[in-house]
Amino acid sequence: MAISSPGLASGIDIQGIVSKLVALEQAPLIPLQQKATSFQSKLSIYGTIKSMVAGLGDAAAKLSAPGAWTSVKGTSSTPDAVGISVAAGTNATSMAIEVQSLAKAQSVASGAVPIGTPMGGGGLSIQIGNWSGGTFAAGTAAAVDVSIEPTDTLSQIATKINAAGAGVSATVLRDASGERLLMRSSDTGEEKGFRVQVTDDDGNPNDAAGLSRLAFDPGTATGMTLSQAGENAQATVNNVPISSASNTVKDALPGITLTLSKVTTGPVEVGVSVDKDAMRKNIQGFVDAYNAINNMLATATKYDPDTKVAGSLQGDSTAVGLQNALRGMMRSVTASEPYSRLLDVGIEMKTGGVMSINATKLDAAMENPEDLQALFANTSSIATERGFGLKVKAFADGLLSVNGLVSTRTEALKGYLSRNTKEQEKVSDRAERAEVRLLAQYNAMDAAVGQLNGLNAFVTQQITLWNNVKR
Repeated sequence: MAISSPGLASGIDIQGIVSKLVALEQAPLIPLQQKATSFQSKLSIYGTIKSMVAGLGDAAAKLSAPGAWTSVKGTSSTPDAVGISVAAGTNATSMAIEVQSLAKAQSVASGAVPIGTPMGGGGLSIQIGNWSGGTFAAGTAAAVDVSIEPTDTLSQIATKINAAGAGVSATVLRDASGERLLMRSSDTGEEKGFRVQVTDDDGNPNDAAGLSRLAFDPGTATGMTLSQAGENAQATVNNVPISSASNTVKDALPGITLTLSKVTTGPVEVGVSVDKDAMRKNIQGFVDAYNAINNMLATATKYDPDTKVAGSLQGDSTAVGLQNALRGMMRSVTASEPYSRLLDVGIEMKTGGVMSINATKLDAAMENPEDLQALFANTSSIATERGFGLKVKAFADGLLSVNGLVSTRTEALKGYLSRNTKEQEKVSDRAERAEVRLLAQYNAMDAAVGQLNGLNAFVTQQITLWNNVKR
């Protein structure tokens, strides 16, 4: 590879001259790069604005939803004994609950045998039903049969019972006396008791040696013993008795679910009331979402005379227009009565367009949830007179639509940035070509100067020789 040293022959700093000339060609890059930074900053801010507008729309939608104003909550004076949950729209009420007994699942236990003892072959027939007065009444579900091998131990039998899906669960308990099989109904209540009948391969249904040891049927002389009978929960609601197969009482009171956890020694006061906290949370969320975008726009469009620094969107007509439109909307009126403005319910606009909540006025308005709902969800035929929830949601959706203000401005900034990038590429390409051209020109000049210097040296040498000869 040839070694190139521009300016060697002429002594001129060709590389330095060319670098400065190329820098002049690249000079337009500086304002273009500054503009690109500005476009990118604006694009980033509009991305944040877009997200905030979507958040404001979501917050407004919550206030226009009927469920936002029918929220109720349940309270209990002794929640660790009687819990309560309520469905939306449940009427406000109160009652006294007393729990006499909890629902229980039937459980039985076999006698103890040495650990790992084979229990004998045969089959178990497990039937869900109701025990009443020592008599078993089978339920609607068919009995489930479980086949047992002669070598099966209690652990293997428990595994088979659990896999059978018979409505019971089985486990093995080990202690100093050996191991025993425990069986328990999967559900509580009188109707979820069970019977275990045994077909014993030894042909003797009443011996104490074969599979008959795992029977639970009063007609069998040997077998498992009852540890706990299946029972319904017994309680009173305002002194009216109720019975429930489960400790979760769902059907006794419309829209109300009671969870019974303890037997009580006195009345537990439970009630259903309007959930003002949920309403207040939704309203606060709406105010916070508006303030977030208002503060963002205020910061981005302001000019600080002290620091002489302008916000990234200072003078941006789209941002200023959006800010004014939002503030104007929050000061507008609806067709609802008696509340037609946000100010009427304590949502006040302060200096700088910031909204705050007057808790006293809002609490008073929440005493009339239907009127408060109308302020946010009124469906007027005139768009500007609709409830604020519907109005703001529609406004946000419009801004974010393909042809909406925010989307259009975002796409415009992307276009400016794309064109700017192409302009920078053109300038860079032009500068690169200029560098190649200038280097070629100056190198040619340097070569010519080198040739002239060589010729000059030759002529000088010849003159010197000629002068020496004459002497």
